[in-house]
Amino acid sequence: MNIGEVADLSGLPAKTIRYYEDIKLIRPSRDANGYRAFSEGDLHKLTFLSRARALGFTIENCRNLLALWEDQSRASADVKLIAGEHLEEIDRKIADLQAMRQTLGDLVQKCAGDGRPDCPILTGLGKPR
Repeated sequence: MNIGEVADLSGLPAKTIRYYEDIKLIRPSRDANGYRAFSEGDLHKLTFLSRARALGFTIENCRNLLALWEDQSRASADVKLIAGEHLEEIDRKIADLQAMRQTLGDLVQKCAGDGRPDCPILTGLGKPR
C-alpha cells in the first residue's frame, strides 16, 4: 500500500505517518522507486497508534506499547502498568477541570451581568490563588 491508501485506512494524515516514520515508530519498506510501501503490519501499527493517541497516550507510551505488542513473551502486567498510569493521569486532569469549572461557575454566578462596571469575574481573576 502507498501512503495515501494507508492514510485512508488508518484514519491518520499522511503528514502524521511521515512523522511517525521520522521518529521510528514505524519503518515501512521502500519500493525500487523510493516510495514507501506499507504492509498489513504497518497498517495495524498505524491503526494502533491512531487509537492510542486518541486515548491520550504520549508518543513515548505509544513506543513502549508497540514494543510490548511486538514482544510475544510480554507480560500483560507491563501493558496494564502503562495503561493504569495513563488512567491516573486522566483522573488528575478531570479533577483539575472540575475544580476549574467550580471556580469559574462561582465567579459567573456572582456576576450580575448588567451595565455596571463592577464585575466579580474580573475581580476574581485578579486575585492570587
